[in-house]
Amino acid sequence: MKVHVIGVGKMGLPMARHLAAAGHSVTVSDPSLERCQLARAQGLEVSTSPAAAMAAAEVVLSSLPNDAALLAVAAQVAAHAHVGAIYVDTSTVSLQASAEAAQALAAKGVLYLRCTVSGNNKMAEAAQLTVMASGPRAAYTTVLPLLRTLGPNQFYLGEAEQARLMKLVVNLMIAQTSAMLAEALTLGRKGGLAWRDMWQVLTASAVASPIVKAKAVQLVERDFRPTFTVEQMIKDLDLILNAGETHDVPLMQTAMTHQLMCAAVVQGDALDDYAAIIKVVERGAGIPDKL
Repeated sequence: MKVHVIGVGKMGLPMARHLAAAGHSVTVSDPSLERCQLARAQGLEVSTSPAAAMAAAEVVLSSLPNDAALLAVAAQVAAHAHVGAIYVDTSTVSLQASAEAAQALAAKGVLYLRCTVSGNNKMAEAAQLTVMASGPRAAYTTVLPLLRTLGPNQFYLGEAEQARLMKLVVNLMIAQTSAMLAEALTLGRKGGLAWRDMWQVLTASAVASPIVKAKAVQLVERDFRPTFTVEQMIKDLDLILNAGETHDVPLMQTAMTHQLMCAAVVQGDALDDYAAIIKVVERGAGIPDKL
């Protein structure tokens, strides 16, 4: 299939590479010259005319940072893609922005699939993403071979914004896992348990979820280099809390986690991994950052 990928950041670049490796005709574009140069260095064709690339593509796929970027790109796709083309967006955005994009695309006869992904950049590199899709069922069936290059699991959830909401549900639980770890590990440290001993027990216990095991690899060494930053998690928590307000669902624990993330920013940890809220709770208990 002819695919044009818009946005070759830490998630979009490996996705584009997997599509090309599977034999699809892939072009890419990105507003960042640095990212375009990196894509070219990794063997991808960087389009000199994104508008022409969109017009020629059977599928346009994007990985974007926020609502504004989605609406801008959706407008470009609506203007340039041909009738019957499929637009696949993998971004984490609000339900409202996605619904607005859907209207603009439908007016131009472009099929719109919301294909959110669960997993970080390392999982994207390893083709281990979980894809959650919603939109026209026939379009989903058409692009399923593309989605299968991104990871082992794909789920079709409905005709509209279900994939957007499911991504927020997943990220709510990821954020809350970090809050749970922050309180539990701080209690253990303050009571005299050794940091490494706690991780050894936790990863062998009934609470050893995949996300706990994944975080343990770095955190056992007190390594807070980001797979997903505090700032990025705040953006997602804003979306989650907005969805809760839209659907009249009280999200009190999530609101508290949002405040902990904001405290991490104030304390200088904005660009650390979102697990840095562990340090926020430790500081509140009078425990030093270093072991």
